[in-house]
Amino acid sequence: MKKIETSIAIKATVEQVWQVLTDFKTYPVWSPTIKSFGQEPALGKRCAVRLEQPDGFKIKMNPRFLSIDSNRELRWRGELFVPGIFDGEHYFILEQMEEGQVRLIQGELFSGLLIPFFGKLLLTTKQGFELFNAALKQRVELGC
Repeated sequence: MKKIETSIAIKATVEQVWQVLTDFKTYPVWSPTIKSFGQEPALGKRCAVRLEQPDGFKIKMNPRFLSIDSNRELRWRGELFVPGIFDGEHYFILEQMEEGQVRLIQGELFSGLLIPFFGKLLLTTKQGFELFNAALKQRVELGC
């Protein structure tokens, strides 16, 4: 198993961050890495998600949404081809910090037989998380 986790502080309320994080239709406008959702995600259901990493690697996944916990957590799990080969459980967690600040934690737990062969992809994935976090912060703080 391999874990990648990033975080960023955002000057906002958890409600403001959650509103942008779950406004799935606007992702094509501002997100540098999560490009689109096939439909509105629903708990326990699959939803097509199109991803693009900083190195240009593109993939369309069909993960199952495990948690859509308002103002707290968004989590999904997807597989490459079949379960057990290259699986990822992606999450966003919101934590209230001091007054007027929220910590966004974005991470992924990778597992499967092919993990040892995807070192470069995992590195660019972390870079992608950092780009996404910065873009989300900017969108929330500018009130777009």
